[in-house]
Amino acid sequence: MAATTTSRLFFSFIFSLTILISTVHSHNITDILSKFPDYSIYNSYLTQTKLADEINTRETLTCLVLNNAAMSSLAAKRSLSAIKNALSLLTVLDYFDGQKLHDLSSGTVLSTTLYQTTGNAPGNLGFVNITDLKGGKVGFGSAAPGSTLDSTYVKSVKQIPYNISVVEISAPIVFPGLLTDSAGPNLNLTAVLDKAGCKIFASLVVRSGVLKSYQSAMSKGLTILAPSDMAFAAKGVPDVGKLSSADLVALLQYHALPGYVPKGALKTTTAPIGTMASSGAGKYDLSVSATGDEVTLHTGVDSSRVSGTVVDSTPICILTVDNVLLPRELFGTSPSPAPALGPVVSPAPSPLSASPSPSPVAKSPSPAALSPPAPPAGSPDGSPSSDSPSESANVVTKSGAGGVRVSKAFGGLAVLLSLMSSLL
Repeated sequence: MAATTTSRLFFSFIFSLTILISTVHSHNITDILSKFPDYSIYNSYLTQTKLADEINTRETLTCLVLNNAAMSSLAAKRSLSAIKNALSLLTVLDYFDGQKLHDLSSGTVLSTTLYQTTGNAPGNLGFVNITDLKGGKVGFGSAAPGSTLDSTYVKSVKQIPYNISVVEISAPIVFPGLLTDSAGPNLNLTAVLDKAGCKIFASLVVRSGVLKSYQSAMSKGLTILAPSDMAFAAKGVPDVGKLSSADLVALLQYHALPGYVPKGALKTTTAPIGTMASSGAGKYDLSVSATGDEVTLHTGVDSSRVSGTVVDSTPICILTVDNVLLPRELFGTSPSPAPALGPVVSPAPSPLSASPSPSPVAKSPSPAALSPPAPPAGSPDGSPSSDSPSESANVVTKSGAGGVRVSKAFGGLAVLLSLMSSLL
């Protein structure tokens, strides 16, 4: 009888744990917007620019969406790279619903955006100015000096407190230079690689003739995984100078993907991905694992962390990696541990051993009004109020507020474990 009771309690615990874990699952922005035809063009560009992948890996954010008319005007005669810049600036790394927008504690706030995380935003150009204009109006504008609030709040579209909020605004937020291409088919690859500290890799690409293969792929889509000079000097790295011409070409092609795959897209990749060296299923492919914002590539011989983004300009992406990627087709597989010869007898423990409108002019927010990606001080539209940290303690940070939900979930887990312990 006691065993049956214990078994029931165990399965009840597992069921409760599953519910707790499900509360911290991520959102899917394209699925959310698919239910709103007025934003179909905006949604389409999120997919084309791969921004949807990055958005889906973020725990807390607000998407400032444009209706089809406004989005068509923004995208007209502009490249995907320029459109991605604009949409990145419309992705705020904090939670804002209608109530919070109208109840800003200081009347105005600077909030960081996805564009700020790209490294392409000098100064505070990756922030947006959000100001309560009173009379039911909220203005949005660039944080660039002298900018005006050219966009206004239209309505709240969808909220999943305090995970994601979708809010429609009247016009895009721009500043001079935002909508220009940072790269293109004429990008000087060797110069960019040299500047990024990948001179050895760049020289090998030129010497082997692989540069021509890279250049021919740039117009359709190319992602380069460039090892730093230090990676080639690391212990255990084979002498690439001793490789045959064919093997060197295969190694360098293994460091490129035939398509535009920014870091945000890699974070959501689960299946093995082919490289420019791939000639069939399972040949010269890479596996990917991600923990938070860290992405690791696995070859079957070694692994390497994606250390930085040099260029992210649709359809070209250049990422740096910490280690030279060694394909198993050229260097075999990683050695397996030697099998045990027999049972291992553990020595007896020692007694001493231890146990284990006209556009208004934007206001200049004070430093105290900088908004981090953190849970809001107010409740979402139509949701019950909850005790939240004071908004006056805001500090600019890139971290999300998902940790609040995680801590709540695992706080519940601690209660369940305590209950199990007392029952057993």
